[in-house]
Amino acid sequence: MTAARNQALATQARRVYLEALVRGMTPLIAAVGQGAAHLLAQGAPHAIMMARRDAVQAWQKLGPNWQMAVVAALRHAAVHGVSDNAREHDSTVPSHSLKMSLVDDSTIEREITSSRLALVMMDRATWEFTDLRTRMQALEAHDDLEPLDLLRAHVVARLALDAWTRSGLDANIWQLLHHELHEEFAQLISEAYHETNRWLIAQKVLPEVDLRPFIRRTAQAAAAATAAATGVPAPPPPPVSPGPGLAPTSGPMPMSPSSTARSKASSQADEVMAQLQRVLARHVPGFPVTKSQVPARPGAGKPSLADATPSHPGALSGGGGSEIAAGGARPSLADAPSAAAAVASPRLMGAIKHAQESLQRRPGASGVDTSGNGGPISAPRALEEIGARNQAFKQVLKQAASNPAERATIEIVAMMFQSILTEERIPATVRVWFARLQMPVLRVAVSEPDFFAAADHPARRLIDRMGACVMGFNTVHNTGPGAERASSDALEREIKRVVQVVEAYPDTGRRVFATVLTEFEKFLDHYFENENQASKRGVSLAQQVEQRETLAIQYTIELRKMLSEVPVQDGVRDFLFHVWADVLAVTAVRAGAQSDVTKSMKRAAADLIWSASSKASREERAEVIRRLPPLLKTLRDGMSHAGLPTDKQDEHVRQLNNALAAAFTAKTAAIPRERLDELMDQLETLEAMLPEDIEGGDSHVDEMLVRDLSGHESEGMEVVAEGGSAPTPAMVAWARELQVGGWFMLDYRGRNEQVQLAWRGLRKQLALFVTPKGRGVLFSLNRMAAFLQAGLLLPAQDEALTVQATRKALAKLDADPAQLLK
Repeated sequence: MTAARNQALATQARRVYLEALVRGMTPLIAAVGQGAAHLLAQGAPHAIMMARRDAVQAWQKLGPNWQMAVVAALRHAAVHGVSDNAREHDSTVPSHSLKMSLVDDSTIEREITSSRLALVMMDRATWEFTDLRTRMQALEAHDDLEPLDLLRAHVVARLALDAWTRSGLDANIWQLLHHELHEEFAQLISEAYHETNRWLIAQKVLPEVDLRPFIRRTAQAAAAATAAATGVPAPPPPPVSPGPGLAPTSGPMPMSPSSTARSKASSQADEVMAQLQRVLARHVPGFPVTKSQVPARPGAGKPSLADATPSHPGALSGGGGSEIAAGGARPSLADAPSAAAAVASPRLMGAIKHAQESLQRRPGASGVDTSGNGGPISAPRALEEIGARNQAFKQVLKQAASNPAERATIEIVAMMFQSILTEERIPATVRVWFARLQMPVLRVAVSEPDFFAAADHPARRLIDRMGACVMGFNTVHNTGPGAERASSDALEREIKRVVQVVEAYPDTGRRVFATVLTEFEKFLDHYFENENQASKRGVSLAQQVEQRETLAIQYTIELRKMLSEVPVQDGVRDFLFHVWADVLAVTAVRAGAQSDVTKSMKRAAADLIWSASSKASREERAEVIRRLPPLLKTLRDGMSHAGLPTDKQDEHVRQLNNALAAAFTAKTAAIPRERLDELMDQLETLEAMLPEDIEGGDSHVDEMLVRDLSGHESEGMEVVAEGGSAPTPAMVAWARELQVGGWFMLDYRGRNEQVQLAWRGLRKQLALFVTPKGRGVLFSLNRMAAFLQAGLLLPAQDEALTVQATRKALAKLDADPAQLLK
């Protein structure tokens, strides 16, 4: 087809679309009229009935005028296009003013109503619109439709709302009739798209729409698909490509010598951040691109808000979060200087503050009805309203921005939160609180451009941690009546408190996010250990296992040091290192290091050492024989206490008898009494010789804490002792990065079930996963890495929530980079 014929077909298609809209307005008016009449037939209090009567009368009088106004606006837009000044005509203050009367409330409300109508329309007509857009792109040879093209639903919605106001109908009438209006407009535009597509198909314009060019696939995905079809192994993944229209990838990020073992998740997050930096550098003039990476845990000294003055006493306590967002003077916190700080315009910061306060004042902003009954507002509706308001505020904030960098920041943050708020794996009640973070995060992003460079920025990490913890929120079935709701409520209350603390400190940035992140992580440790019914028993058992294993290994190390120059039979030496050290550890954990039973076990070790030394005199041999029965009884008691089965005990006793018999005929020197007394003193004070900084780690202990843990398996806790292959360093690094609260799918012992990471040991060498029914599954670090490598342990999230949101934003910018500057 020639270009001229293509253009003629495109023009005619737009006429078909316009006429379908115009024809559809008549049945739309009739349907809305029927809905209005139905309102009057419903019972309601007198005041509401009067309001409904007035609204219906106004509709009956002005509805026909609105229909004519909408038709006129559609025809005018089809010929002359749509002006972008529609949203500015109500501005009461010149654009250079710094006051917060930039746009009045009625204009903002109309933007919100328009956005909500457009969302409903597109929800119904997404596929028809996609097909029509593809065909129009082919005819008009454009990359995409113009932002204010009449074919777009939001343009039709804006024209309808503007005509509504011009016709004398007010917002209250729209709210009363909005269910019918939404339904009818969704049906109208869906039918208009369908009619236009049918006409184009009749004209042989792309009868079969091929959407493959719109699928953004990486080279790795394509190679994997080819490998699946041919059986040929796929090559290793290349660097992330930004796609057409964006800055090309120059290659993988250089790695420092100290970062030889990095997880795939960390590498991918860095690649996404680097790609975003290249996009900003290329398309946004003057954007303060930063190459520096923020430390993983900013503020080694644990950030604190102790020097701030909260608006209420106890505002930062764990239980007083609900009081923070109340009125009163907002506290101010001097922010620590950032390496990549930027000075945001006062006008924009004022607009952000205005938007945040407006969101907090809205009905349902401080709480939603989780059941949809009896509460102020249902969670889905509150989420819809906040999302629409944030979208409307985006346009107002862009008007307040003073330079392209600020406008780009507003757009990217909006795209990220749009992705987060549509993540259906997060419950709607929690997404309502996530939505409240958009303005505080925008404030940080405007003043700290490294928010777009570092995946471990505190604001990002806070959202990632909270999101990871609630990904399996709706599937939790804890034991006990009401446990599920109580457990969910505890997490939701903490997320609410965190959001309100962030909102209570509007003048701070990184520091408040770092502080509440630390508080949230402390809450999780307490929550899984004490509040979550499914996990607290398993966590207690796992802590005992770690303490026992750590003590056993440390006892073994100290016993080796003590006996390094003492002549003792090898059989006795092995028994002390491999069996009795564990007995001492179990006794110390259960009874206490200084208890009588623990001291008796230490004396038994000293007696065994003495009994196994060379015995030259008849008196010494007689003394060994006299003391042997009570010693063996103590040894058996200790082994039973440590959980050794009887047959194992018999084997160890038999080996000890052989070693003691050999000592009777040994020609080695006897252990001097002074040395025996010294050994006894060392055993008595064994705990004092252990390293004090257990959290800091001891390389010997860390290396040895991979021994067989299967002996710790009990009812309610399984120990993973096999499965997978030797993990690579990158997999071990990934296993170390897994954080408490994350959800996974575990394939083990013939079951494929959802589990939550509920506990990490002090040394990160042990990890406990808990099923929704409360069964614990304990991993050592290397075994967990092996399961990750084999795909037997799959995270619910392939990447962190904000990294995923950034990637989706990049995909949108890939299609239209000009969005950054609009």
